[in-house]
Amino acid sequence: MSNGLIQLLDPEAVVLGSDASTNEEIIRILAARLEALGYVKSSYADAVVRREMTIPSGLPLERADNVAVPHTDPEHVLKPGVAMGTLKRPVTFANMEDPDEKLPVGLVFLLAINDKDKQIDTLQTVMVTIQNPAALDGLRTARTFDDVRAILG
Repeated sequence: MSNGLIQLLDPEAVVLGSDASTNEEIIRILAARLEALGYVKSSYADAVVRREMTIPSGLPLERADNVAVPHTDPEHVLKPGVAMGTLKRPVTFANMEDPDEKLPVGLVFLLAINDKDKQIDTLQTVMVTIQNPAALDGLRTARTFDDVRAILG
């Protein structure tokens, strides 16, 4: 199942089996990876956390764990990339369709897109990936980046 997500996903920005206990913590862990790798500015993590409070990114799925796709405005991004994190225990994100509903999330794709037009394309690529039950299950149980690459690339 080849898709454009693997081209944006930096192996060094993949965190598998994180112990993060809040959505802010996993966002900051992934954002720190993107910042260290030169994808985003130092303002990025705070901007994503702020945006999450008003425009949540939790995606409800008809499965045990849901997915979140936090992101922020292009001015905080230096070059396009995606960080991915899986969690040992789900953390709560608000549902993007119904912000009052809290969702347990076990898989996070943190998007760093510096072109608003490409943001929609990247979100659609993530959506295609997470709508494939086999890919979703594989990503949740991946132990190495090679596992992730085999699923996405």
